[in-house]
Amino acid sequence: MDGLTPGPSARGERYAPIADHGVIGDSRTAALVALDGTLDFLCLPEFDSPTVFAALLDAERGGAFAIAPVEGAVGGEQRYVRDTNVLVTRFATKDGDVELVDFMPVDRAPSTTRIVRMVRAAPRGWRGRGRGRLRMRCMPRFDYGRVSPVAELTPSGATFTGAGIQLHLTSSVPLTLIDGGRGAEAVFDVEARHRACFVLEHVQGRVSGRGADALDARWAARALRRTIVFWRRWIAPARYDGQWRSAVRRSALVLKLLQSRCSGAIVAAPTFGLPEQIGGARNWDFRYAWIRDASFIAYAFVRLGMRDPSNAFTRWAVARCEDARHPGELQSFYGIDGRRTLTETTLDHLEGHRGSRPVRIGNAAFEQLQLDIHGELIDALYLRDVHNEPTPRALWRHVVALTDWVCRNWQRADQGIWEVRGSGQEFLYSRVMCWVAVDRALRLAGRRGFEAPREAWRATRDAIRGDVHDNFWNARIGAFVGSKGSASVDAACLVMPLVGFIPVSDQRWRSTLRVVETRLVRDGLVRRYDMTGMDTEAGSLTAPAFTACSFWYAECLARGGEMEKARATMRQLLARANHLGLFAEDIGADGSQLGNFPLGLTHAALIGAAFAISTTRMAETA
Repeated sequence: MDGLTPGPSARGERYAPIADHGVIGDSRTAALVALDGTLDFLCLPEFDSPTVFAALLDAERGGAFAIAPVEGAVGGEQRYVRDTNVLVTRFATKDGDVELVDFMPVDRAPSTTRIVRMVRAAPRGWRGRGRGRLRMRCMPRFDYGRVSPVAELTPSGATFTGAGIQLHLTSSVPLTLIDGGRGAEAVFDVEARHRACFVLEHVQGRVSGRGADALDARWAARALRRTIVFWRRWIAPARYDGQWRSAVRRSALVLKLLQSRCSGAIVAAPTFGLPEQIGGARNWDFRYAWIRDASFIAYAFVRLGMRDPSNAFTRWAVARCEDARHPGELQSFYGIDGRRTLTETTLDHLEGHRGSRPVRIGNAAFEQLQLDIHGELIDALYLRDVHNEPTPRALWRHVVALTDWVCRNWQRADQGIWEVRGSGQEFLYSRVMCWVAVDRALRLAGRRGFEAPREAWRATRDAIRGDVHDNFWNARIGAFVGSKGSASVDAACLVMPLVGFIPVSDQRWRSTLRVVETRLVRDGLVRRYDMTGMDTEAGSLTAPAFTACSFWYAECLARGGEMEKARATMRQLLARANHLGLFAEDIGADGSQLGNFPLGLTHAALIGAAFAISTTRMAETA
């Protein structure tokens, strides 16, 4: 392992596959840890801050924090401690078996981020004698790999300084400087009743003269216990005991990692630049709060009975409404802190994951018009009212402004859910979600007796429904088409019955579902679209499947009474998860996980499908 190269992955490659990772976090930022023990992606101090480790995007320049057996491992395994986001990586070596425990402590109040990495002999009952010689190398690179830090040894470990950021590494074993004073290394032995501990801390201000035992192995053990307790208490109220309980709870834990404990914003994914196709150019930055994705995730929390995450997101959304330039007008996504300008640039100095370039930060789609987002947001607020707590009048004022805006703008062309780059189109999904916005506002007004222009809203709702049936139904192919006047289908239409726009028994819907199956579905996996005028890389026959759409498909089958097919599809999809039950944005034709990872929208859709299948099954057996 020379220079910055973290060494070959568990599969002998320069880049660990996207699927070969677990995620840890503290609901402020998140890190990816590969099966070979390399922490190869981390932004600090927030999700959308510059990276300090990004070897997943450039094996030489990105920076990595690697812990692995000196002479290599025979094999590696990963698991989460039950009902937590504490990750355990186990290695089998010629001398014995050891395990690496990775986690980020989660404090009640926002505080500095710490990453704890503990190495210990494998517990009795696993293979071997439980000992080994390991090497730790901490090689941060700041500002997206553009700045090499200055490393300096301290009484308790080492500091890394550069680009206005400072990290402190506390180590229970002696360190030496390597790579021309830009990194730190330790070679150490572990055996029964002995462990090594490393704590990497984002320092806010000057490093204090902490003693060598300030963050020792005993502190780490206490932090581990507290972190386990935190996650188990958080997941305990989750109200799902169906067939897919393990997958649902893991998804809930992942979703919680994506919500900022500082602002309540929910990011789409904790990563940027991971390719939707290896070698392709669709390498976007997902470290921001999309109204659409966050609303679906908030709905998933509501379904699970998780009040606090939903309420925190609602407060963040209200702040965006109050910051709007015009009443009811929203941007499609924002920075975690609510900032609007998210200028897209390319990091041309980075190779990209397995050569997939360009690597982008920022996202030009922040300037797009996406008409669907009002529907997802008002639906999430309505469901919060139904399942969590009554809507206050102060919030209703914003709902009225949002709904009135939709009534004035629903006929416009936009860039849609797939964020088409270029001229806008009139998309089916955007129309349907505009209908949802007005429909849910009417329902909410009726539930709470709020004042509203109900007749005008009803007229708009009926006009939108009529437009969809008159102008988006293609009798020749027997389906609702993705854009007005086309003959192509879009998998986003799968949401139509899920949001109540059309009954699952409607003949037009049943015909549409069959067309989607013929054109877009293979082995339970659903491509986004076959639409002309769209991105050919994402719409081609060889394009990867969009995993959220695949779970929407399973939910549609369940709601339509096709239970055997729904359960089979769900089993197929869950079998495509990585070894920890995590999903990226896409699944390639070879079964590989592609795109940013883990994707919140995918896990929210998984929860929805699981509830639909389990609820229908219970109804059948009642």
